[in-house]
Amino acid sequence: MSRFLFKDKTAIQDFVRGCTFFATGGGGLPNNGIASLNSELDAGRSVGWIDASELDDDALVVCPFLMGSIAPHTPEVTKEMEGFGLVSTVNTEKDRLKKAVEELADYTGKKISAIVPIELAGANTSGAVAAAAALGIPVLDGDYTGRAIPEIQQTTPYLHGKTILPITSVDEWGNVAILKSAINYRVTERIGKLISAGAYGLAGQAGFLMKAADAKKIIIAGTMTESYELGRFIRERREAGKAVVKDLADKLHAWILIEGEVTGKEEDDRLGYYWGTNTITGIGRFSGEVLKVWFKNENHVSWKNGKPFVTSPDIISLVDLKTGEPIPNPLVRTGQKVAVIGMKARSEFRTPKGIDILGPRYFGHDFDYRPVENFF
Repeated sequence: MSRFLFKDKTAIQDFVRGCTFFATGGGGLPNNGIASLNSELDAGRSVGWIDASELDDDALVVCPFLMGSIAPHTPEVTKEMEGFGLVSTVNTEKDRLKKAVEELADYTGKKISAIVPIELAGANTSGAVAAAAALGIPVLDGDYTGRAIPEIQQTTPYLHGKTILPITSVDEWGNVAILKSAINYRVTERIGKLISAGAYGLAGQAGFLMKAADAKKIIIAGTMTESYELGRFIRERREAGKAVVKDLADKLHAWILIEGEVTGKEEDDRLGYYWGTNTITGIGRFSGEVLKVWFKNENHVSWKNGKPFVTSPDIISLVDLKTGEPIPNPLVRTGQKVAVIGMKARSEFRTPKGIDILGPRYFGHDFDYRPVENFF
């Protein structure tokens, strides 16, 4: 699809739904992404994307992204925030991303011509698309990850040796920071997360400034369209009264890891990340089975009946058992009936270098990555 524009809010919901599936539990809340896009559509702006081939090679592109924990605030945290005067929101998620791009353009003195989303996610991708609409520049149909990720080195620019710096940061409260240099990607990630942790949430940041010619070589092409079409597929199968979960797995050439009830949830908000484990106890044909899914913002490691099972870089996504609606980790609750779907990662992240930054050992687990298809 060379050029796409949203015509109505149903299409926006479809897009966010598809992005949320690929987000594997992370990437922000889908309702925030819907609100970001709806606000631009309501303002009468063109909201959508173009094929990367339509952009001149010498044009500059940038990647805006939301950085920080997606954990819900406890009453204790809210009280602590009040002590710092963090009470009244100044910037929506879309505003943070838009202003981060503007700050980067101002700091570098460069004209930015287009946006590339960092990942596929209900809020993060939608916010980038909405920010582009507000800025009056296009979004390229693609992203740098093909899923959602907790750390900025887990991207194709890192795999191809591109720099992320400088990075600009704008938070919910109006605080602005610029990171000019850092010794490596992991330190850049740590500083970025600590900036967001200081604001108790998601900061809008912008980096990966590069020529379109370079971006075209490393972008995972077509993922905006793919996400929209997947979200529409889920809705249409649901409306037709079909077996959404089975049809979804078949469409994606994926596997149903379990169908069951969420019987346990552990969660922790720490160092700018949302950590935890969801426990799903099987029902129906999965009776007697238990799946545990560990997350660091996104789902990364699973154990079935106590044994290592599917892990990132492959995708592990929880969906509502009846409707097929993807469920981000902050909205997972005990008692929910869910299915867990596993599918192959993008080929870029199944390389040795990709596995090194997104496999289970990277997250501190003492076993190797095993491709999802090898379990079936």
